[in-house]
Amino acid sequence: MKINKLFSLTAILVIAFMVSCKPGVKSSDEETGTEAVAEAVAEVVAEPNTLTDKEVEEGWILMFDGESPGKWRGYGKDHFPEAWEIADGTMHMLGSGRGEAGAADGGDIIYDQKFSNFDLKLEWKISEGGNSGILYLGQENTELGPIWKTAPEMQVLDNERHPDANAGKDGNRQAGSLYDLIPAVPQNAKPAGEWNSVEVKVYKGSVWHYMNGEVVLEYHLWTPEWNELVAGSKFPELNPDWANVASEGFIGLQDHGDDVWYRSIKIKEL
Repeated sequence: MKINKLFSLTAILVIAFMVSCKPGVKSSDEETGTEAVAEAVAEVVAEPNTLTDKEVEEGWILMFDGESPGKWRGYGKDHFPEAWEIADGTMHMLGSGRGEAGAADGGDIIYDQKFSNFDLKLEWKISEGGNSGILYLGQENTELGPIWKTAPEMQVLDNERHPDANAGKDGNRQAGSLYDLIPAVPQNAKPAGEWNSVEVKVYKGSVWHYMNGEVVLEYHLWTPEWNELVAGSKFPELNPDWANVASEGFIGLQDHGDDVWYRSIKIKEL
């Protein structure tokens, strides 16, 4: 397993200063101070596509090592699509400019394992005017259509340029939102070309979206409120059974015809 750490001198100095300010840590106590600094450094986020020792102990699984597709494959396919490339430590969707119809060997990709209760973390950046999505609890039903016809979606979008940012209701198609259902509040997505850190947590039907360190929405599946919410969206026309999201499913990344990059994808089962 790939577990490396990359720390800047500035980061370590900041940590050392913070540790020195903790009660019980005296500047004259070099041994205690050194141990405390080492412990704090171990908690610093690892370089992209790696796990820290602490994450390994906690049971996190690295879903992408930055070098190969691993268990990722095309939706309804037995291989990793040619329209996706592994480059510079990312999974990069090579935009076709034609929307979801896209390239001949393109389409959404899924991780070849189902999850039910989990904590999913990853980073994304989008091209100018780009659109994509992170899907979860999805089913592989190619007769019904793309994975989004069975799966909730955390929206990935260039809010400044893509028209979808102003569609839907109250910003519920902007980045971080539960697509076409619940807007991300606060809306703290970074501009196109910059990395966003996101998290989706699912536990017994309760779902949280996090973006850039903040909880931006929370909801609960399979409730009367959920059914009412879905009824007011576009999904019932596309799949009358859409509200009955499965309790276990695939995690997917969307090909919407635009360049998008993903990295540091990791998951912990809850």
